[in-house]
Amino acid sequence: MNRILKHHGRYPYAGIGHRPDYAWPDGRRLAVYLGFNIEHFDFGDGLGAALGPKSPEPDVLNYAWRDYGNRVGVWRCLELFEALRLPVGVLLNTALYDYCPEVVEAFVRRGDELIGHGHTNAERQAALPEDGERALLAACRARIERESGSAPAGWLSPWISESFTTPDLLAETGYRYTLNWCHDDQPVRFATRSGQSLWSIPYPQELNDIPMIVARQMDGAAFADMIVDNFDEMRLQCEAQPLVMGIALHPYLVGQPYRLRHLRRALQHLLAHAERAWFTTPGAICRHVDALPQLAR
Repeated sequence: MNRILKHHGRYPYAGIGHRPDYAWPDGRRLAVYLGFNIEHFDFGDGLGAALGPKSPEPDVLNYAWRDYGNRVGVWRCLELFEALRLPVGVLLNTALYDYCPEVVEAFVRRGDELIGHGHTNAERQAALPEDGERALLAACRARIERESGSAPAGWLSPWISESFTTPDLLAETGYRYTLNWCHDDQPVRFATRSGQSLWSIPYPQELNDIPMIVARQMDGAAFADMIVDNFDEMRLQCEAQPLVMGIALHPYLVGQPYRLRHLRRALQHLLAHAERAWFTTPGAICRHVDALPQLAR
């Protein structure tokens, strides 16, 4: 017996070749952003990416490997972004304000966008009841505004962990966009129960160092080649449609010296072939599409 499958109800189907056309600022066709994940973890408890097999807690090997990102890797990456004059979308655990606030302040001084990313990546928000999830979203937004001067417009759930009501709660607590969904190469407007607008800005699970390097055990050179190949192909594809290319990075991975060399090579290639590319942040992408009359409700 055939049955109609359940649907999330957030957006209707629309093939990439059958949508309104538009351009990014200055007539550019490919928006490129760096999603730079800066995270902090409980010692002796909770979740976290692993370099080697997880040991009984305290899992010193994997905790210390991740902590290298906040002590060393993040600063090496920051030097690279500064040298290349690239803007960054910083996906921020608010626990960093308690542990290493100077890291956050370094990106604030650059004028980079701060994006909510939970309090810690040792937890999944989908495990919370609705009131608890709402409180998390509101608390992270308030903390970033209080500590860094402006409330975040965007959100990426730790571990892309959503409940059935996460998009509704995001809109209701003041967020303008989500990065949780990897279903498209263009921004997509989500329906919410309140009718408030929420954009889904494409966030990559392929051009993402955790699934590629940790899960698929790809080396830094191959990951950099992926970035180059994706960019070169999208430069061709964007002749037909405006596109978004995100690159998801974590300093405990790409901040390792031998990987940083390859990331530098990849980013230099992008900048050298950037005739029609707009190097930007997810928040700027959201503001741009939200103002386009052809994408109005």
